[in-house]
Amino acid sequence: MRRYRFLSAVVFAIVVSALVGGFFGKSALAIDDKVPEHYKTFTAALDAIETSYVDKVESDRLVYGAVRGMLGTLDPHSSFFDPREYAQMRERQEGHYYGLGITIASIDGDITAQGVFEGSPAYKKGVRQGDIIAKIAGDDAKGWTTEQAMRKLRGPKGTNIEITVRRRGYEELIPIEVTRDEVYIPTVPAYFMIDATTGYIRMQDFGESTDRDVKHALHELASKGMRRLLFDIRNNPGGPLDQAIKVANEFLSRGKMIVYTRGRIANSDQDYRATEDSEFTDIPIVLVVNRNSASASEIVTGALQDHDRAYVVGETTFGKALVQSVYRISGGAGLALTTAHYFTPSGRLIQRPWDTTFDEYLTYNLRDQNADRAHSPSDLKHTDAGRPVYSGGGIEPDKRIAGPTEGFDPGRVGRMLAARQAFASFAQNFSAQGDARFAQRSSGRRVVAPNFVVDDAMLADFRERLQRDRIKIDQDGFNKDLDFIRAMIRFEIDRAVFGLADARRHLILVDPQAQAALGMFGEAQKLSLLGRAATKAGL
Repeated sequence: MRRYRFLSAVVFAIVVSALVGGFFGKSALAIDDKVPEHYKTFTAALDAIETSYVDKVESDRLVYGAVRGMLGTLDPHSSFFDPREYAQMRERQEGHYYGLGITIASIDGDITAQGVFEGSPAYKKGVRQGDIIAKIAGDDAKGWTTEQAMRKLRGPKGTNIEITVRRRGYEELIPIEVTRDEVYIPTVPAYFMIDATTGYIRMQDFGESTDRDVKHALHELASKGMRRLLFDIRNNPGGPLDQAIKVANEFLSRGKMIVYTRGRIANSDQDYRATEDSEFTDIPIVLVVNRNSASASEIVTGALQDHDRAYVVGETTFGKALVQSVYRISGGAGLALTTAHYFTPSGRLIQRPWDTTFDEYLTYNLRDQNADRAHSPSDLKHTDAGRPVYSGGGIEPDKRIAGPTEGFDPGRVGRMLAARQAFASFAQNFSAQGDARFAQRSSGRRVVAPNFVVDDAMLADFRERLQRDRIKIDQDGFNKDLDFIRAMIRFEIDRAVFGLADARRHLILVDPQAQAALGMFGEAQKLSLLGRAATKAGL
């Protein structure tokens, strides 16, 4: 009974926080009389289930499910986090934690490495994406949940743990001793010079250090001769609002509007302008986006497009203009509650409408885009230089190039292979030339040098692997997607063996969206001149 009273207090805290949004004032007072009545209904239902339901049910599961259901009636982005989910969300935002540096999932009862952060303890010891962690500290991990495995893998800095890995192409299990350390989660995993004057930055996420990551990359590239920038924020799902503002500030003059928010509660009405002087307010920028660029990445895109600071290439972005405030609730749980809309500097509200079940909204990235979408007259806005831009669903690029999968627009076969992770699976068979780790245990593995090419023999090996994995392929469809298939084989082997920076460097050379973007710097230069002229004219 004592547990029930504690959970009831948690429920009350959640209900109040969800209703008043963490702010105090007239809005909170207006609903104050209704809360006790609704609270009694909820607790009565909870009490009936706990005492009378045919099977014993954990109260926390009931409470968490109820809160998820409540938030699910609001919009697609208000959401609840149980204690584990909340901790993981905070780790992503903070950008670091102590452990091995592996993201894991339970697949067919096997704890499988879904990703390994570059520079992490596990990465340095040779752990690879796709490895099955068969044993942890000597215990058989078959059938474990990801939570069980995470509890074992995490630990204090400087402590050791032995894991045993099963890897394709190796007859024996591979024992690896790893020393736990701080794991840094990069939001800018790749930046380099494409040619003597063109810099490239890949910003794939937002965290609490993104502004520092971008600033560091900009200064490194400038020291190497960068005079123009290809800024790649495809598949960037967004993150903290303050980081989007700081990143945009790197390219905008002090005083320029970056974004403004409006909500039901007075505290949510805020205007955010560039507050810092930057060295990069004149550099020509081509910004590459796609249908999975969302939220904070759309704030950056909207600000640079509205001020004519970047020429945007790619697809119409996701269309998320809702601001969530994150609240920590009792018991380590939390919720993200939508408290405002954000608007681009020209006044665009780029939120895409959603259906009642959110199904159409959340499957947006699976559908082909309509390049000739109609606009109502009220959607029309203008950039500083007078170019037309529109409110509505997402930010439309200045140059449209379809490319939902790493810059390509593959056919049915290519999309199926990517969805089934066939390229990443094939990459597990390769090792870098000169890498002697685990070599004595391998058979039938291939060694590649940094300048390898995907030749006919490698393609034949890939086809043979598909057959062994019982993946049926239509030959005509395979041939139509051959450029994409070659590119993805090279990309996944590069990423697994040589690192993401090398993988991106090589992919840029064949990525259709990126190649189109590289041809648009003349337009970017014109925009830069138009923007400066508009600023001088006071427009």
